[in-house]
Amino acid sequence: MKDVANCPKCGKIFVKALRSICQPCFKEQEEHYDTVSTFMRKKQNRMASMRELHEKTGVDLSLIHQFVREGRLQIKMFPNLGYPCESCGEIIKEGRLCGGCTENITSGLEKVEKEKAFESRKDVERRAERSQVTAYHSLNDRFTKK
Repeated sequence: MKDVANCPKCGKIFVKALRSICQPCFKEQEEHYDTVSTFMRKKQNRMASMRELHEKTGVDLSLIHQFVREGRLQIKMFPNLGYPCESCGEIIKEGRLCGGCTENITSGLEKVEKEKAFESRKDVERRAERSQVTAYHSLNDRFTKK
């Protein structure tokens, strides 16, 4: 059975097959894409920034970001376009995270790995110390006559 869902934009119930939004909202989104695409195809507008694109077309910034993220607006052709990093919001041109956030995550993971390695070495040393200590001594050795 097909999935039935509420459209995240308008709240109407629709059958969720190929798209995550209902057909009327998809048509509206495509109209916005056509508006943005037409504007950007003009030679004098190719260097427009995200803010200028938003102001001159009236299309919401989040929708423009979505078009860039999906690759519908090519970064190679329009160098001033981008979308926000999912962590800090800095404008990026590829991936999901900016270089700074990627570095923070990588260094954090390396730190955790180093701590795990240190703890495992400490456990090995503790086990070695325990194996050297005997659990009890015989009293017979003490009282043996020489």
